[in-house]
Amino acid sequence: MIYKFNIVSDESDDFRLVVTIDSGATFLELNDIILKSTKYTTDQITSFYLCNEGWEKEQEITLIEMDTSFEFDNFVMDKTIIEDLVTEEKQKLLFVFDMINDRVFYLTLAKIITGKNQDKPQCILCQGRVPKQIFDPEIFRGGGNSTALDENFFGDSDYDSSELDEDGFSDMDFDDSSLYNDDGY
Repeated sequence: MIYKFNIVSDESDDFRLVVTIDSGATFLELNDIILKSTKYTTDQITSFYLCNEGWEKEQEITLIEMDTSFEFDNFVMDKTIIEDLVTEEKQKLLFVFDMINDRVFYLTLAKIITGKNQDKPQCILCQGRVPKQIFDPEIFRGGGNSTALDENFFGDSDYDSSELDEDGFSDMDFDDSSLYNDDGY
């Protein structure tokens, strides 16, 4: 069987990627065709997540062996066959390509083509502005080099940076003994 995935980004409205891959291929092969099609480097840690209808992360498929939640099994891309976890059209996945900033592509299994096989994954379409692989904090800061916190930091002239230091919490009345067990931990 051949799987056709539609891939979009919430960072670029006109970006669209369509790839086809044999259902018996590994998640690593899917990872590689996405990176190749977007001209991303392969030196970053990536991950796939199977998602529910609301795009909430469920099962993770990691690039390398990692300790993960005991709620789900630990799957690694090079050992996990796509058709073992992706079984029906419209199934949703996330592809995390920037782990530090939790930036993702949204994948939907658009079509299952039965009775055919495919030797190598293929990019059928890549259009629009591909998001940069690594988040650039200069874009977020508007290109400025200043990281100074001033009264406008939170958009409120009543903001007082001393509220963030230890003395700023001195007027709070709480019993911290409930935070520790009998051994003081």
